[in-house]
Amino acid sequence: MKYRILLALLFISSLSLAQQRGGYGGASNSQITGKITGTIVDGVSSEPVSYATIIIKSPKDGETVNGVVTGDDGSFKLIGLKLGKYIVEVSFVGYQKFTQEVELTPKDPDYNFESIKLTTDTDQLDEVVVSGQRETIENKIDRIVYNADQDIANMGGDASDVLRRAPLLTVDQDGNVSLRGNQNVQILINGKPSSMFGANTGDALKMIPSDQIKSVEVITSPSAKYDGEGTAGIINIITKKQTPQGFAGNVDLTAGTRINRGVVGINAGKGRLGFNANGSSFYSWPQYATTDFYQKTVVNGQTNIREQNGQNLSNRLGYFGNMGAFYDFNAYHSLSTSLRLRGFNSTSSGTNTVSEDLGGNESTYQRFQDNFSQNWGYEWSLDYVMKFPDQEGREFSASYKIDGNVRDQQFEIDQDAPENYEVARNINDGNNRENTIQIDYAHPFGEKFKLETGFKSIIRDIDSDFRYEEQPEGGNSYQVVDNRTDIFYYNQDVYAGYVSTQTNITEKLGLIAGVRYEYTGLQGSFDEATERNFDPISYENWLPSVILNQKFGKFNSVKLSYNRRIQRPSLGNVNPYVEIGNIRNISFGNPDLNPELSDNFELGFSSFLKGTSVNLSFFYNDISEVIQSIIYEDPERNATVTTFENVGTQQNLGSNLFISTELFKIWTIRGGINANYFMSEGVIQGQAVENNAWLFSGNINSNIKLPNDWMIDAFGFARPRRQTLQGYNPAFSIFGMGIKKQIWEKRGSIGLSIIEPFKARKPFETELGDEDSNFYQRNVFAIPFRSFGLNFSYKFGQLDYKARQKRSRISNDDQKSGGDDGQSF
Repeated sequence: MKYRILLALLFISSLSLAQQRGGYGGASNSQITGKITGTIVDGVSSEPVSYATIIIKSPKDGETVNGVVTGDDGSFKLIGLKLGKYIVEVSFVGYQKFTQEVELTPKDPDYNFESIKLTTDTDQLDEVVVSGQRETIENKIDRIVYNADQDIANMGGDASDVLRRAPLLTVDQDGNVSLRGNQNVQILINGKPSSMFGANTGDALKMIPSDQIKSVEVITSPSAKYDGEGTAGIINIITKKQTPQGFAGNVDLTAGTRINRGVVGINAGKGRLGFNANGSSFYSWPQYATTDFYQKTVVNGQTNIREQNGQNLSNRLGYFGNMGAFYDFNAYHSLSTSLRLRGFNSTSSGTNTVSEDLGGNESTYQRFQDNFSQNWGYEWSLDYVMKFPDQEGREFSASYKIDGNVRDQQFEIDQDAPENYEVARNINDGNNRENTIQIDYAHPFGEKFKLETGFKSIIRDIDSDFRYEEQPEGGNSYQVVDNRTDIFYYNQDVYAGYVSTQTNITEKLGLIAGVRYEYTGLQGSFDEATERNFDPISYENWLPSVILNQKFGKFNSVKLSYNRRIQRPSLGNVNPYVEIGNIRNISFGNPDLNPELSDNFELGFSSFLKGTSVNLSFFYNDISEVIQSIIYEDPERNATVTTFENVGTQQNLGSNLFISTELFKIWTIRGGINANYFMSEGVIQGQAVENNAWLFSGNINSNIKLPNDWMIDAFGFARPRRQTLQGYNPAFSIFGMGIKKQIWEKRGSIGLSIIEPFKARKPFETELGDEDSNFYQRNVFAIPFRSFGLNFSYKFGQLDYKARQKRSRISNDDQKSGGDDGQSF
């Protein structure tokens, strides 16, 4: 496979070079040669445009004759040209193409453009004009863009804080992200997935400092060129990674009552070579959480009641590092690479009082537990992009990425009660390795039609080494329990191909349509218990998508879209390892899960008028084979069991409204409300169940700019209870405010942030089942929430940034999160 890719690259490169060699400008046979010179500048600022592409073509057949790239000062020179007529084309990302015919004659063999002013491109094929001010919201044909770097309130936090401010999104206290109430979202970083989100989304988001985030793209209508994963849609986090000229860096520090964070970054670049690196770490002070748990089950006429009350002390430590470099060989060939390292450790210890009434047999005892979790991982990517000088927008790219994630967990139980003795520990070490190859090709046909196609393969190998050890009553050493100790090998291979088209049917009507094919192959085996191996499983999916967009005037548009999405189960869903929170509560995965399939429809309207941006949409999605965690009583184990099943179907019908406006030129307000009707039905343990509910959520952000570079910021959002067929999981809301002042000629800033000033602790309630049924469970989990933080930021050096085109399209965060819907006690 590697040799085939290399040969393809060499072949296409040779074609490109051949195209650049041929062609002549005119019919003159004179021995005199001429030259074309000039300087390219921005039409508004008159700043030089470095590395713009200049090509000259024959006016007879349009064949490319020669080409060059502007220097640092925007100047260019084409020499040794035969006399005659030429078409000169100037292009650069983000600007409209400049075209002019010139003639070199024996009398005037040299042509000097002096200054060519480029106009900003505001009407590209794949987007709709939108926005007013960049610090607010941009509405594009398939997404909403939140420009986080223009919101100075994003200081001292992490990625979860930034996502809470983005339209249509809600993020709960654990960092679980929902889009329109659905947690099955695909999260990308710079258009690429990361295995860091496979284990725990909340922990992964905490590793990314908010100061590193440039923008957040909320893609509600993904086209066929995107992976089919994520039934709710895609969230793409764009980091501050541009083409630098010069050297600069930044230092950001946050000290608070909950979280402490430090960030250091550097950027350097000269000419066609650039480099950037940053590192960060965070530490949360130890904090106590309380638990109030109640459960009632009725099996074969016997009523079992379990209660637990206690507290848990926990703290977290994490780090994140990223290095990247690029080199532009010329205007048509570029190479970039990046390396990302990450780590996250958490510890907790708790003491709980457990009371049980199992069919009239009552007991009360103490349980002590210690948990330790260590996560670390790496990502390395290499991306090659080739452009074609004879046709703007024609592009070939090839990408490779290797991604590794290791998660080691240890859970110790000390339950030294005569009738409920259990002194044991669970150990589960997981290793996830992914290799991804992706090839994409885009070819415009004229100015109104573009074809995109590509291929992608993901080879995913996951090992789960689990071990259970117990200490016999009266003993002083642990002994391995063989039938609960093994290694589980899980392989998931995905092969995909797509065709996507973009066309302007009329000047105001645009269409994106395509189809994606995905093949998934699964296999699972055990090192010891080979009788539990399951035969290879495969499934094929065709995923069509259509987006139709009609513009009205300059700032209004209406879109209608349909797409089909898939949600594959993750290792946390399928891993059959039996994890025992205690002898009365166990959990394990289900290797026989099928993927979820979702059909999604959306009707949206966007408008911008006099500083106000409005986005209104109506949506409907129909999901089959819904994957949910379920809890039931197992009489053979005399315990409750938590596992995953394809429980049934789910529909969501709703609407969302988001408004951004500026008042008095100093006050910006952004806010939205989401409402949807949730309908779900299925079968759990042989019983038909259903759950219908109205769900409302919303967020609001407000910034006020004061004299002398002061700013006041406030934000808040609320997310409803997340519904399942057995009940609901906690609702979540948060309110925060802060003040910030820029210092040292705006190179530095200091600030104070406050979260939930009126609530020292916040409870989160989960309720499953019904008090009058055979199963009912309620859990109230409360944690400290009020926090204060001091923020400091300083930027040094100076960089001149020039926009560069996106270099990679790898995107394979294609698994359903394992989640933590069950409740341990």
